[in-house]
Order: sequence, then structure tokens, then C-alpha cells
Amino acid sequence: MTPGKRAGLEAVSTERGIIAALALDQRGSLAAIMAAASGKPPVDSALSEFKAIVTRALTPKASAVLLDLQYGRPAFKERAPVAGLMLAYEQDAYLNRHPERLPELIPELSVHRLKEAGANCVKVLIHYSPSASRETNEIKKALVERVGAECRAEDIPFFLEVLGYDAGSGGRDGYARLRPEITVRNVSEFSGDRYGVDVLKIEFPVDLKHVSGTRSFQGKEAYSRSAAIDFFRQAAAAAHRPFIYLSAGVGHEEFIEGLSLAAEAGVPYSGVLCGRATWQDGARLYAREGRAALERWLETEGKRNLQILSECLVSARPWRVAYL
Repeated sequence: MTPGKRAGLEAVSTERGIIAALALDQRGSLAAIMAAASGKPPVDSALSEFKAIVTRALTPKASAVLLDLQYGRPAFKERAPVAGLMLAYEQDAYLNRHPERLPELIPELSVHRLKEAGANCVKVLIHYSPSASRETNEIKKALVERVGAECRAEDIPFFLEVLGYDAGSGGRDGYARLRPEITVRNVSEFSGDRYGVDVLKIEFPVDLKHVSGTRSFQGKEAYSRSAAIDFFRQAAAAAHRPFIYLSAGVGHEEFIEGLSLAAEAGVPYSGVLCGRATWQDGARLYAREGRAALERWLETEGKRNLQILSECLVSARPWRVAYL
């Protein structure tokens, strides 16, 4: 752990070494939420205003905020002094229509430029499936290696967000059964030293909608509750880097239930980078009723969501432990 990487991680974590970060780097997905709520696509200034309002309201209770440079710049000055800044380096994954989900970096950016913009840490998202073609996966691995090398050169932490997917045609239900194995293999792969990843940002190894015995279960069982807890342990055992959980677009209650399963499994996760599970209801309200309605919602439901999330993190373990 070099001085710059340590300083960057300290800047985005609590005094205890837990990452309790707010994700606001969504671009196309945020626009889609707003469009569905209002019946019309939002203008760019609305996306920027939303991010600034949420950043101002919620970062006093967060250890960091993850933003993008496309719409997130106005939010920079709204960030609470206690919250670190993470910046996204990849093109908007929501708009990626490549059949094998090849990732792209924003061409006019570099890690050096993100650092100049004020980033304490750099984040990249990739979709990865071990069963995809070798050519596809080598392209994705090379991209991660490239970013890892840039981050080493700039001495800044590298957060890699890895989302698994079904490279076949199983659909959502089919992927639910594959998800535990894919998650474990992805975590194991990108824990390797060659990639230079400092913190892995991963999804839960199970889809709670398919876990019988949970509140989130929706009737099609892929695994039992006890099996799901074991999958949490398997994914954690495969990680040789600190890891945090992402909300992956699920609702607040489902995300909290997933964290409770992680706590029951006793896995050493180091926190969360939580986006839509915290603020998506506010985004819908903003699209329909405007700024004042969003600000009222943030003062009540938004802060409540963040408080509940913070209370769950009592089971999280400091990232520093992995580097002792």
C-alpha cells in the first residue's frame, strides 16, 4: 500500500475504515428513471441539478460520493467536507449495446486528468462472464490492466466494479442460477495482482428475488436461504482484495436484506457504494414534481434510507485489514 493509495482510501472511508459511499455516477439509467416517471426525457441540466441536490443533502452522512464528469461537475462544490470524491472513468454502460458488452473508457479522460479534477479514487465498471468468448474476455482484462497501470503510475486507488452476466440466452431467471458461480469466478479473477485493483465493487452473489425464505422472494426459487448464505461465504473467500457491495438497481429494502445476509454469513466486506437503492424514489419524484419535492423527500426518506444503511454497516470490516 503506497502513500498515495492509502491517502485516497482514507479520504473515502470512515474513521473506522469502512466505505459508506453514495453512487451518483449514473447517466443513462438515471435519465431512464426520470423519463419513465414524467413521460418525457430529462434535459441535461436536470440530471446535473438532481446530482447536486442529492450530493448536498446526503454527503454529510456519507464517507464519499461517486460522480461522473458529464453531469456531475455541479455537484463537486455541494459535497460535504467529510466526504471523499470518486470519479468514473468508463463510458456510460447503460448505453452500451455491444452484444458482448465490451467496455470503453471516456476517450478524453485519463487517470491523470481525473486526479487533476479532484478524484481521491478512480472507478471503472465492466460486465464480465467467464463463459464469454476468449477474445472478448482478453479485451476486458487488458482494459482493466491498463487502468491499473495508470492508477499505479498516479498513485491513486483503483475501484473495479464487476457485474456478471449470462453469456448464453438464459435470461434473468437463468442468470439467477448461474450468478453464484459467475460472481465467485469474477471475484477470484480480478483479485489478481496483475490488474492492480485496490477495492472490488461487487454485486451480491445471489438474486434475492430467487432466494426462498427471504422477504424479497418472488416465487421462483433458485436457491434456499441457507445455500445463499454459503454463496456469500464462497465469494468472500475468493476475494484477495477488500470488497464492497453495490446495490445494482434493486430497491432499498432488498439491498438492506442482502446486507443482513452478508452479516449473517460473517463475510469481511468493507462497506458499500450504494446508488439507486438510496435515491431512486427521489429521482421519480423530482421528475414529476421538481426540485422542492425532491428536497423535502431527501430530508425525510432520503436521509432515513442512508441512516438505515449506515446502521447495517456495523457488520462491515475495515479495508485496512486486508493490507496488514
